[in-house]
Amino acid sequence: MSPPPASPASVQNHTQDSSALVDSRYAVMRLMVTLALMTVGACGMYVVAVVLPAVQAEFGVTRADASIPYTLLMIGFGVGGVMMGRLADRFGVMVPLLIGATGLGLGFALAATAGNIGMFSLAHGLLIGFLGSAATFAPLLADTSLWFARRRGFAVAVCASGNYLGGAIWPPIVQHFVESVGWRQTYLGLGIFSFVAMASLALLMRKRPPVAVASAVGNSGRAATTSSMPFGLTPGAAQTLLCVASVACCVAMAMPQVHIVSYCTDLGYGAARGAEMLSLMLACGVVSRLVSGAICDRIGGLRTLILGSVLQGIALLLFLPFDGLVSLYVIAALFGLFQGGLVPAYAIIVREYFEPAEAGARVGTVIMASLLGMALGGWMSGKVFDLTGSYHAAFLNGLAWNLLNFSIAFFLLWRVRRMARDARTAQPA
Repeated sequence: MSPPPASPASVQNHTQDSSALVDSRYAVMRLMVTLALMTVGACGMYVVAVVLPAVQAEFGVTRADASIPYTLLMIGFGVGGVMMGRLADRFGVMVPLLIGATGLGLGFALAATAGNIGMFSLAHGLLIGFLGSAATFAPLLADTSLWFARRRGFAVAVCASGNYLGGAIWPPIVQHFVESVGWRQTYLGLGIFSFVAMASLALLMRKRPPVAVASAVGNSGRAATTSSMPFGLTPGAAQTLLCVASVACCVAMAMPQVHIVSYCTDLGYGAARGAEMLSLMLACGVVSRLVSGAICDRIGGLRTLILGSVLQGIALLLFLPFDGLVSLYVIAALFGLFQGGLVPAYAIIVREYFEPAEAGARVGTVIMASLLGMALGGWMSGKVFDLTGSYHAAFLNGLAWNLLNFSIAFFLLWRVRRMARDARTAQPA
């Protein structure tokens, strides 16, 4: 026998109690825990780039084959994020986080004992990516958006910055231990640490998010622009364009992030200098994400995406004429400052232009596309290097993909402006 339906008064009281937690001290505390979780979970994304030269030398494979673990990790990361998001919707975010802690621990342990590049790649794709790091990105972004109404863009940016904070912290630490004890022992240590740290932090995330925090006003006080026809397109067409743009910008983004250590090794500067550049790049990405979050609250996600795309293209262009050691440090910092806000901007765009009830699923899909772009970009850059013997063509390839991202974002902004102009023209005098 089914229970009687809740009375309107009880539903209203429950909504008021839940809404009281929004923008509260608890929400801020939860955001700090989320930042720590994302920082720990990000280790899977960045350590593989640091150990790439050592793994390639030990297994005796090509640069493209050595990039496969990263490619499979990012594919698993993207696909796993959708599954983890659904688990979080049903059971709360603590459940996927505990699964993620187990996946990372087992994945690093399996990779440390791998006897060939195939097993090493499988550990990264299935355990570290699909079951591990996937629990610490899209589900945490979605969870954070439910705990904040004011300055939601900045809160999401703080959450997303954990991904880059991990990128700033992990490469030099991992490089130190790779040189001291070898990459296999380093992976074993990472497995133990990530499991203990993530499982402990996950227990602080038991509370479910408020049931409904619906507002007709955006973060900056502007009226909401959500529509059943986003950008004047069908939702499917608009979603597809955003996914293609997301793939394109992240193919371009992956080139320096995945191959900067190998690039520096080829130039004769050594892997340690490359790891330092990667750390600097991602540390600057933290600043970029925080600043971009504040910009999003003022000018909207679409304009922020266009700004980031232009700046990322400039940074990629600078890699072509300059390859001195000091120059590369400066360009790595600029690249981090210019591109850090791109991925969070997609989450804000979905919240601004699509129906709110569809935001969770659509954000997860766009984030998955961005991770697939990172996977494709990591492999493609290695393949271009194998074919040409140089990273020069790989940087040009990244610029071409970045141009595609800018073109789509500019096209969507043009449609938004035309719709606004048509709406003003249609108003009676």
